[in-house]
Amino acid sequence: MIQEEYSIDKRHNKQIQIQADFVVIGGGLSGVCAAITAARKGTKTVLVQDRPVLGGNASSEVRLWALGATSHMGNNNRWSREGGVIDEIMVENLYRNKEGNPVIFDTVLLEKVVNEENITLLLNTSVSSVEKSDDRNIKSVFAFNSQNSIEYTINAPLFCDASGDGIVAFQAGASFRIGAESKEEFGELFAPDKSYGQLLGHSMFFYTKEVDHPVKYVAPSYALKDITQIPRHKIIRKDMTGCNFWWFEYGGRLDTIHETEEIKWELSKVIFGVWDYIKNSGEFKGVENLTLEWVGNVPGKRESRRFEGLYMMKQQDVLGQQSFDDAIAYGGWALDLHPADGVYSELSGCTQWHSKGVYDIPYRSFVSKDIDNLFLAGRIISSSHVAFGSTRVMVTCGFGAQAVGMAAAVCKEDNLLPAQILEKGNIKKLQNELNLTGQSILNVPIDSASNLVNVGQLSASSSLKLSQIPADGDWLKLNVSAAQLLPVKAGQRYSFKVTVKAEETTELDVQLRRSEMATNYTPEIILESKTIGLKQGEQVIEFSFDATVEEDLYAFVTFMQNNKISIRESKELITGVMTAFNGVNEKVSNDGSQRPPKGIGVDEFEFWIPNRRPEGKNMAMEITPAIEAFNVQNLGNGFVRPWLTANAWVADLNDEKPALKIEWQEEKEISEITLFFDTDFDHAMETVQYGHPEDVIPFCVQNYVIKTLDGELVREVTGNYQTINKISLDTALKTKGLVIEVEHPSAHVPASVFEVVCR
Repeated sequence: MIQEEYSIDKRHNKQIQIQADFVVIGGGLSGVCAAITAARKGTKTVLVQDRPVLGGNASSEVRLWALGATSHMGNNNRWSREGGVIDEIMVENLYRNKEGNPVIFDTVLLEKVVNEENITLLLNTSVSSVEKSDDRNIKSVFAFNSQNSIEYTINAPLFCDASGDGIVAFQAGASFRIGAESKEEFGELFAPDKSYGQLLGHSMFFYTKEVDHPVKYVAPSYALKDITQIPRHKIIRKDMTGCNFWWFEYGGRLDTIHETEEIKWELSKVIFGVWDYIKNSGEFKGVENLTLEWVGNVPGKRESRRFEGLYMMKQQDVLGQQSFDDAIAYGGWALDLHPADGVYSELSGCTQWHSKGVYDIPYRSFVSKDIDNLFLAGRIISSSHVAFGSTRVMVTCGFGAQAVGMAAAVCKEDNLLPAQILEKGNIKKLQNELNLTGQSILNVPIDSASNLVNVGQLSASSSLKLSQIPADGDWLKLNVSAAQLLPVKAGQRYSFKVTVKAEETTELDVQLRRSEMATNYTPEIILESKTIGLKQGEQVIEFSFDATVEEDLYAFVTFMQNNKISIRESKELITGVMTAFNGVNEKVSNDGSQRPPKGIGVDEFEFWIPNRRPEGKNMAMEITPAIEAFNVQNLGNGFVRPWLTANAWVADLNDEKPALKIEWQEEKEISEITLFFDTDFDHAMETVQYGHPEDVIPFCVQNYVIKTLDGELVREVTGNYQTINKISLDTALKTKGLVIEVEHPSAHVPASVFEVVCR
């Protein structure tokens, strides 16, 4: 028994001092990715999260699907899903949780963090204040856990604010902004005026379910009574749930930090009023057995403070795809601004303008210009309000935060402050360390000197020569224009045979297209057009293009819309080869093309987007000469996804025992082997609600064996589903070569490997 007598002195809570190398404040996807990345490099890291779960807006408390550059697969950013730790998380969630249960996603995040021995995780712990060692450096943060009544003092030489509202950066005195810049300040023509609003609000969601008996609903007294107060109420459907109500937004004209409770209360009124409308208005049929399953109590915040770093991202950087020498991540979500009046606005819930491709995000935007030992991560990084409209989405935030975690490790190892990474070539070290973990920084390959494979001799049992995509699939009707993306060679002319079926005598228009910028997938340049006459029925057509390209890139063999024509598809799926359609995706303001008004600095172009599996098959065709973009030399080129070309070794599907061989003239000492597999970087792995057709990506090699040239077993792996397999050897292996035997993922998918790194 514990018993204390009355004391005239004030009692104090239990106090704990923690010393670390790196402190991350905020346990959303940004904080999680920063902490894991740092910890895996041996950096003693404390992750402080003020909620009982990790994930922030992606957690079960808010339940927003996490997305980034893939943008629901509704833009032209092919193979753009973010790599590294955030990819590992997304792929793990797909494997365990393809249905999109937010509670399961909580467990995925928690497991990833607690499995890292170098992370001290403090949940339910809120940072309340900071102590500075001098004007430009933070010494400690002070935090309180309301569940265990412990006060923490956490000391470290390096800090990262990933808290969303920037509590640490704010208290440390760092420069910040709230709201939109004027058009004149940075020349951003899309900058909103006051009538539209200069701040994005909060949102809350609800889930419904159908039971086997009628359920009545009596609205609480505070529920919204007049549904016409929501100008867009007529778009509400009884089957809408969760993130479909992202436009239930409020607070853009309030203080989104200090008035959060008021904003939350208004959103609660809206949710319960809308449910009353659905259940009791008589406007909806078949709602008798519907009931509320869950209503959010934590609002998902979009915007508050943005802090000034060594560089501020702008509209022109996003839409102009500006290149940066210090690039450490990329973005690809649209410039996505919302009217400040949110759910009560008569305007569309958002205004989205897309870039023609992905864009660089520089390291400088993650480094405070005022506080020398402070990193910025998540939605508070240094960007204008307009650029923030793209950089703010969760997977982009987590992707950038990985660079912060790696930068913290580099700073610890080399005794640097964050800004000093920009000096003496340190940024190259940071970029390479990131790329070795799958970051795929644009136009920055893994340094060849980092990989012993590049001083060896590579060979393979076979390599795909793409002369035929077999005609063994269904028929694709050309209700919209469709294109086969192929990695073609500079200066090469190609001929094609395609099986088509016409409902009547008609004509098929075929085009060879390419993107103006070779690294994009917006096919705005028509190199050559042909019109082919068709008779009624099934037939094989042949056509050749005289036009060629001046550089290796992806060309679009394009079949223009004609709903009287169908093209034969193939069951075969091949790494680095895919179809795209001039289609519509309403979730990202895509009705087939982007047609902006004049004077806002936005390009007009067409959208060419994929269909999700199980659709999205390749079109069957014969190709002459065969495309030879899948050879074994790709394994050391430093790129770990399709970009300009396939960048993968792909075995011939007829090769019953595909294998790679790496041989060195002299014995090498190897302690680590990393393999990069294909988990379809074009697939947007929305974390919740959406649902996906598979738990293992069909391109991914699941079973493989690594041996020495003498047949000594190094590692056997079965049931792999992850992108990156990093094999750390307990004892360094001394060998003159390795053999990697892989199995084809299926009868219709040849085995492929993007990169093998030996160190």
